[in-house]
Amino acid sequence: MKSLLLSACVACGLALPSAMAASAQQIETYLEFEKAMPPGNLAIGPDGRMFMSVHEFYGPELRVVEVMKDGSTRPYPTEGWARAPKEDGDGLKGVLGLRADRQGILWMLDGQGDGHAGRVVGWNTRTEKLHAIHYLGQPVTRPTSFLNDLAVDRDHNAIYISDTGDGQNSALIVLDLETGRARRVLEGSKVTTPEDTPMIIDGKEVLLGGNPAKIGVNPITVDPTNSWVYFAPMTASAMYRVRTDDLLNETLSDAELESRVVRYGDKPISDGSTVDVAGNVYITAMTDNAIGVTRPDGSYDVLFQSDETLSWPDGFAIGPDGYVYATVNELHRSPVLNGGKDASTGNFRIVRFPALGQGVSGR
Repeated sequence: MKSLLLSACVACGLALPSAMAASAQQIETYLEFEKAMPPGNLAIGPDGRMFMSVHEFYGPELRVVEVMKDGSTRPYPTEGWARAPKEDGDGLKGVLGLRADRQGILWMLDGQGDGHAGRVVGWNTRTEKLHAIHYLGQPVTRPTSFLNDLAVDRDHNAIYISDTGDGQNSALIVLDLETGRARRVLEGSKVTTPEDTPMIIDGKEVLLGGNPAKIGVNPITVDPTNSWVYFAPMTASAMYRVRTDDLLNETLSDAELESRVVRYGDKPISDGSTVDVAGNVYITAMTDNAIGVTRPDGSYDVLFQSDETLSWPDGFAIGPDGYVYATVNELHRSPVLNGGKDASTGNFRIVRFPALGQGVSGR
């Protein structure tokens, strides 16, 4: 009976109390991966094709793959582009964030490193050809920049990027796809820098570089009408949003822009996010081994919780089938967050559930 009620409410786009949603059914495991294929973030094209970054915290050879419906993967975009470049050739240095827009362009955020600038690489998944490369160098980035995730807005031909940075200089980057110009905004503001809260998973505090992991802006997404950008520090108790018109307004000072940022609602320490047509912002709440939702009324609810199935849920994508897909990758057990040792058990998977708000979306 509860399962039928859940299905009916989801089909109507109604919100459910977290206890009912979590107890009515288990979250569905869509695909599982071998230990050599740790998932990062997801992108799903308008035709349903699925693409995934391979999480660089595990030191993989491949950067991006296409995920087939049978769970198999193939290097993407090509054998050469899916790996680190040799000298100045094709290839990707390290990709976490990636998104597919409604025109079938897969946008991959290729992070900066020693000797190379960050960049956004666009690949046309319909023609299978390189679409564009936009470089992100100083002063738009900082020496300590960590280009983490991105949101694509084709109505305004813009991409919004979260630069986690060192926690003190965390910021957003606004990229104009027509001109290639990029701007750094909200650097060091209260809406992009972390709160002083320990990141504890399974009873153990997570460390980064030997210090307590307190991480700035990371989750970022844009609503289906390209009117609002939702973002938050990873270590923070609030989800924020700002109008795309304000982010794109170059006449606003940082103080003026910050004054237009709205606290959307509550959230726990979290990694990825996405938003549906009804304004439900989904959260991968990795400190709780859970997936939750920040609702339009500002409340936060747990949708699914499982210490076994949801060991560090990471990135989201909403498919044209109306399902919300999320990766799971045990990231707190990766060498970067576990003192240089890989303690992961290979619990790598993609899970999915029906979006609470249903309808046509676009980017």
